[in-house]
Amino acid sequence: MEQTRIALVQMNAQLAKTESNLYKMQSFIREAARQKVDIICFPELCVQGYSRNCSGPTAENVPGPSSERIIKWAKQYGIMVLAGLAEVSPAGKPYISQLVAYPDGKLSKYRKTHLGSSEQTNYTPGSELPVFSYDRLKFGVQICWDLHFPEVTAILSLKGAEIIFAPHASPTIAGDRRDIWLKYMTARAYDNAVFVAACNLVGEDGAGHSFSGGALVIDPKGNVIAEVFNNREELLVADLDPVLINTIRRRESVSMRNSFFLDGRRPELYGELIHKGRLN
Repeated sequence: MEQTRIALVQMNAQLAKTESNLYKMQSFIREAARQKVDIICFPELCVQGYSRNCSGPTAENVPGPSSERIIKWAKQYGIMVLAGLAEVSPAGKPYISQLVAYPDGKLSKYRKTHLGSSEQTNYTPGSELPVFSYDRLKFGVQICWDLHFPEVTAILSLKGAEIIFAPHASPTIAGDRRDIWLKYMTARAYDNAVFVAACNLVGEDGAGHSFSGGALVIDPKGNVIAEVFNNREELLVADLDPVLINTIRRRESVSMRNSFFLDGRRPELYGELIHKGRLN
C-alpha cells in the first residue's frame, strides 16, 4: 500500500429524489478532487435514499442512468467513487449495491451480502465478496449490517484488502453511532490488520426517516485517526499512512506488536462454525 487520501461523506439523501441527491454528490466529488482525494465513499443507498418500501420502485439497472453519471464524474474529476444504489435484481427484490467507479471509466460493484431481519423481505442478498484493486492499494466493501460478521472482514483481508469501506444507512433510533461503531469496528480493524472507513446518512429524508450520521476512520491497530459526528452534512478527509500496515502485511517485524494475526488461523478447527452455523 502507498500513501492514500480518502474522503467519507456524511450525507443527507432525500427519499426518491435521485436527481437532487446526485447533484449533491457531484458537489462533494468536486470538493474531494480539489483536496486531491484518491477515493471518496458515500453512504448506503445514497442515490435514491434508504427505505425498505421504496427501494423497489426506484431501483435502477447497472449500468444505468445514475451509474453512468457517477462514472462520468469519476473520469472528469480523476477520483474513484464509491456510491450506494438500489440495483434491479432478476429475483424481483433489489440489491443494496455499492458502485465502484474508477477514473478510467471502469465500473465494478459490491452487493450487500448480509441483510438485517427487517430487510430480508424487501431485498435480495449478494453472494460474492470481491476485493477491488486500485493502482496503489486493495480494498473491500462491507455495507452496514455486514460489519457484524467477522468472517467477512477476515476473508477480505486474506484476499489482500487493506481498507474496508463501510457505508451505512443507520437510523437515529438505533442509538449513538460512534459508541456503537467503536464496539466492533475497532476489533475488525485490529484483528485483520486493515483500515476501516465508515460513513452514514444523516438527517431527515423527507419521508419520516431520520439518520444519525457519522464518519470514522480506524487504523490497523484499532486507533481512531479521523472522525466527524456533528449531525450535519460533512466531507471527512483522511490521509492513510501505509507504514504500519506494510510492516504487518510484509512480515517486516518479528515483534508481537506487529503480528498479522490471520497467519495463525487453524481452519481445521472451525468446521462446526461453517457446517452447523449455530453451535449448541
